Amino acid sequence: MKTRKLLASALAGSMVLFAGIAPAQAQAQQAEANETAQARPWMDTSLSPDRRAALLLAEMTFDEKIAMLHGPMAMPFGPFTLPEGAIGSAGYIPGNPRLGIPALQETDASLGITNPMLVRGADDMSTPLPSGLALAATFNPEIAYAGGVMIATEARAKGLNVLLAGGMNLARDPRNGRNFEYLGEDPLLAGVLGGESVRGIQSTGMVSTVKHYAVNDQEHNRMTVDSVIGEADMRESDLLAFQIGIERGDPGSVMCAYNMINGVYGCQNDHLLNQVLKGDWGYRGWVMSDWGAVEALEAATNGLEQQSGEQLDQKIWFDQPLREAVANGSIPQSRVDDMALRILRGMFAHGLFDNPPERGAPIDFAAHAAVAQREAEEGIVLLKNEGGILPLAASGARIAVIGGHAEAGVASGGGSSQVTAPYRESSMVPLRSLPIGGEGMMAAWYNVLFHPSPPLAAIRERAGEDKVAFDTGAYPGDAARIAGEADLAIVFVYQPSSEGADAPDMSLPFGQDALIAAVAAAQPNTIVVLQTGNPVEMPWEQDVKGIVESWYSGAKGGEAIARILFGEVNPSGRLPISWPVDASQLPRPEIPGWGTPEGTPTRVDYTIEGSDVGYRWYAREGTQPRYAFGYGLSYTDFDHGAVRVSGGNAPSAAVTVTNSGDRAGQDVVQFYLTGKPGNDSIRRLVGFEKVSLAPGESREVTVRIDPRILAEWDEAAHGWHIAAGDYRIGVGTDAVTITDDAILSLRNRRFGP
Repeated sequence: MKTRKLLASALAGSMVLFAGIAPAQAQAQQAEANETAQARPWMDTSLSPDRRAALLLAEMTFDEKIAMLHGPMAMPFGPFTLPEGAIGSAGYIPGNPRLGIPALQETDASLGITNPMLVRGADDMSTPLPSGLALAATFNPEIAYAGGVMIATEARAKGLNVLLAGGMNLARDPRNGRNFEYLGEDPLLAGVLGGESVRGIQSTGMVSTVKHYAVNDQEHNRMTVDSVIGEADMRESDLLAFQIGIERGDPGSVMCAYNMINGVYGCQNDHLLNQVLKGDWGYRGWVMSDWGAVEALEAATNGLEQQSGEQLDQKIWFDQPLREAVANGSIPQSRVDDMALRILRGMFAHGLFDNPPERGAPIDFAAHAAVAQREAEEGIVLLKNEGGILPLAASGARIAVIGGHAEAGVASGGGSSQVTAPYRESSMVPLRSLPIGGEGMMAAWYNVLFHPSPPLAAIRERAGEDKVAFDTGAYPGDAARIAGEADLAIVFVYQPSSEGADAPDMSLPFGQDALIAAVAAAQPNTIVVLQTGNPVEMPWEQDVKGIVESWYSGAKGGEAIARILFGEVNPSGRLPISWPVDASQLPRPEIPGWGTPEGTPTRVDYTIEGSDVGYRWYAREGTQPRYAFGYGLSYTDFDHGAVRVSGGNAPSAAVTVTNSGDRAGQDVVQFYLTGKPGNDSIRRLVGFEKVSLAPGESREVTVRIDPRILAEWDEAAHGWHIAAGDYRIGVGTDAVTITDDAILSLRNRRFGP
């Protein structure tokens, strides 16, 4: 009764909204609103998501609750057909017309809205963002947010409302086939950018996940691999990335992972789901499984709310088996209520009831391509620029463009995140997709799709059609001949990466290392443009003058690459992942379980490096990677002044940065912990900010330091501990090159999880 009075009052106060509407129409709308309030009090938007969810739950039958806890893949796959009511996407949870609960139309959306197996038709295209590593290389939270808004806007126009986005797993191995989807090796960088992407998605009235929780850092034998790691190490690395991302993004759902963590599968891991996520972090949304990741009914009591892609599991655990368990008392009814309540709360909190998608709304692909292009331009990393070979002059030089399918487009990663970009069938640039092949379920998804933004055309537009020759690179000898006849050569190479498959080593496949060597031998002015999902070995590094890492560069990657090459954009990307010389520098030179059949039980011992992932590992071991985390060149120069720090419970660091060159540019100011009591070899990124500066311009940059990055996790006390003493905070151009530091003196401090 109280709820109805509150709602009536709110409605009375909103009559101004009907001003200017015909009286009869206003009365009809008011009557409809009153009727809705009487019948469905949970639709009162003045109430909290928690209250609305509780009101709705009270009206649901047991069967209606169970129906929310499991759902199929939403595509025809093998013997499975498209579920009735599904738009066609990764997954589907039917709605409830009686109670007005919308269906969950779930789509893969790490890098854009996917159309798996063209389930929505061949004309359903979306704008592909650059890869996650490209986003991480921007070091720019604003770009992460804008990309989230963009892909969610396209999802809404397709009638989708749950985005399987927010990948925050750390890059512990540079051969991981799924690193390209993620945000690098540092927990602060991954958490901040991942959280901003989720926040952007949900600002449009959608639900986003974060995934794949947790320590899901290897694809080989991914369904049977056991990630073995200590509690403190996990808290200070992989879990910290998720914790920061969840705090910033407030995702409606968390997706648990395929792998085991310390012997327990991620989707039935009571420690990670109940104790850490919901207990320590106070997470109030729901946990959904990865597709085919539920191993047993005990997942329900150990923290999982929703079984996704149910056809892929041995049983639909959250239907009849769950019903029987409630009937015999082995699982309490209250747990089913909590499962449904969490889903409903996430839906209310993020707009699924109040702001449903408008299927068929127009999509401004040109504007969205500009979002993708900006991300690509800020994420491209200039690794080498000997003799200032870059930027190129706009005219005069004869250029040989070689390899990499540069006449067709830019490469993308394979698997469930691959997006089919808009293109015109009448275009002179047909869509090109190359199957990599293989066996197993994911083989059909392992393709290199070249988004139709050809670098060759963009280079010719700037240098002149008659000044640019092209060779496919299929035959190194012929490519070398063409390169030798030009004034300079640009060699495009690519590395396939895909969900479900790690790379066996760090070489470039298809003989591309030999191609670069042949061209460089014939043409001393050779530039290499890498399109990769990971670092690669560079046996030819000393033989070329320029190296550009463009990652997988998305909808307008060709234009972005050309604008960097010709200096229309000053490169500002920085490496979000260390670039080893070779695999011998890694904690595990060989991939655990490599050579064993898929499904072989495999142990990955992450206790070797613990929380010292990537650049932290190199600092601890005293070794030098080929290129350090945070490294990247510019066409201008930046100077950093003296570091200034302040302490207390909210520590901060500041520095003045100056553009001392003759071009406008962007610098990524990076602050690192370089020493602490008892550890002088430590490296931890404690803050960063990207700044744009005109020539001669200076700016003070101040960052707040998250105390958790200075602290250690105390397992016995179940919390963070900062030991009293001196902490050195430095500023650097990368994790190795520290230009100045200062001492931050801190008192002994303990604080909660």
